[in-house]
Amino acid sequence: MEKQKQKNLPLIYSCSGCSNVAQLANDIAVKMNYDGIAEMSCIAGVGGKVKSLVKTAKSNRPIIVIDGCPLQCAKECLKNIDIEPNEHIILTDYDLKKRYNTRLNLEDEMDVFEQIVTKTKEMHSNRL
Repeated sequence: MEKQKQKNLPLIYSCSGCSNVAQLANDIAVKMNYDGIAEMSCIAGVGGKVKSLVKTAKSNRPIIVIDGCPLQCAKECLKNIDIEPNEHIILTDYDLKKRYNTRLNLEDEMDVFEQIVTKTKEMHSNRL
């Protein structure tokens, strides 16, 4: 995707912790980035206050955060730099159970993915 078009997309941040829902959050964000729906940026870099990544987060673009569970780690990383996401999604709110040492496959959770894509596209079109 060309850089100029990408800069008009919402930013997406995701949890990528050790549970199944955390890994699914990351998989969803990666696919949304790959599909050109949102531009994924690095939540670990924001949490570590890496200057270039904090600058991206503060660029006044709409922000979507996907957290796996109610701990809301990705949202908390943004909160540390005084950023509130435009859309915050917690995957356990979609009747997914948090488990360790197991995996959720994105292919099996496409209904959740499509719901998140719809929210993102609505948010983006309302901004245009």
